[in-house]
Amino acid sequence: MAKIGIIGDNEDNLTKYVKEMEKIFDEFGIFYETKIISGMDSLEPVYQFIEYAENTQIEIIIVLAGTSTHLPGIIASKTIIPVIGVPLPSKDITNTDTIFSMIQMPEGVPVACVSFGKAGIKNSVILALEILSLKEKNIKEKLKKFKEKFV
Repeated sequence: MAKIGIIGDNEDNLTKYVKEMEKIFDEFGIFYETKIISGMDSLEPVYQFIEYAENTQIEIIIVLAGTSTHLPGIIASKTIIPVIGVPLPSKDITNTDTIFSMIQMPEGVPVACVSFGKAGIKNSVILALEILSLKEKNIKEKLKKFKEKFV
């Protein structure tokens, strides 16, 4: 069974944006789990999550980050599980800084950065489904129909 790990850097971001993600994943029958990790005070919870993800069936990690913009890169640097970063609005950090912190990864630390804000939320789910569709044909057909709404 496909599995997605959704990380929010704070409870507000997770609760504000995750409902739309859950709706789409549920429509596709994709199992996901959510967790709040900021990595601001200590990186230990980040490393514990990575270990957990690698020992379970998590195949893709989506990171919703407004303040903890370092989080997608840290996770990507410690795992081979694909990481999708979603830059979100933050009152403390400018929008461009949020985006740049996800796209300016060093060589060998890929983070797939999708569009900013609400569009990025949907795009992260679609990108995750596209990745999963490479090996799961039932997702591929549903996804083709789903994407017709946007084009």
